Amino acid sequence: MKGLIGVLGGMGPAATVDLFNKFVTYTAAHNDQEHIPLIISSIPDIPDRTEALMHHGKSPLPVMQDYLKRLEDAGAECIVIPCNTAHFWFSELKGSCHVDMLSIVETTMEEVIASGKKKVGLLATNATLYMELYQKGIEERGFECIRPDEKNQIKVMESIYALKSGDNELAEYLMKEQEEQLFNQGAEIIVLGCTEVPVILANEVRNNPNKYIDSTGALVRAGIKWYENRVGKNNLLI
Repeated sequence: MKGLIGVLGGMGPAATVDLFNKFVTYTAAHNDQEHIPLIISSIPDIPDRTEALMHHGKSPLPVMQDYLKRLEDAGAECIVIPCNTAHFWFSELKGSCHVDMLSIVETTMEEVIASGKKKVGLLATNATLYMELYQKGIEERGFECIRPDEKNQIKVMESIYALKSGDNELAEYLMKEQEEQLFNQGAEIIVLGCTEVPVILANEVRNNPNKYIDSTGALVRAGIKWYENRVGKNNLLI
């Protein structure tokens, strides 16, 4: 199928569902047939990315490459990965891929620049922060990157793993506390640099969309634009 987008998901499943939902809700479709074709891999046995990068855990790269190949074999012409931390291995994945790939980091940074904000808060995993997947891009452009201190970053991770374990209420309580702290420190806008965070803060984002850069949303918008170019359609993005 022309324009088929493959989703290398399962990291975690809730983030994959969120991406799928955004493809549906961000597309100006009038019937089933007008929606963007997706093939989704949500096999959750990919080793933990933060454990791999921070604690010498098992590398997720070979498993991701395996599932990437399966998506290609199934006919995907473009790959998206709804996991920020996994993008540490983006170059290796792209090197082993024979179709287009969109980077969640690059697409998010494009929206950060377009926002015109100079003081940018960042909520992300320990590994994403450690590898400076966003800080480097933010600071190289002369913006200020405001992130939680060490004590508060522990709570960010507790929130993310609470969502993964099914405790949505605790996850939201912890993450709201952290985003409020970033705004109190002067952040004009916050990058939700972990694909679980837009799920956790869904109510906040819905009520105040201009205060957040949703990395999942940025990736979906880029995916819809890719599809428009691939099939020669326009005005599909709501």
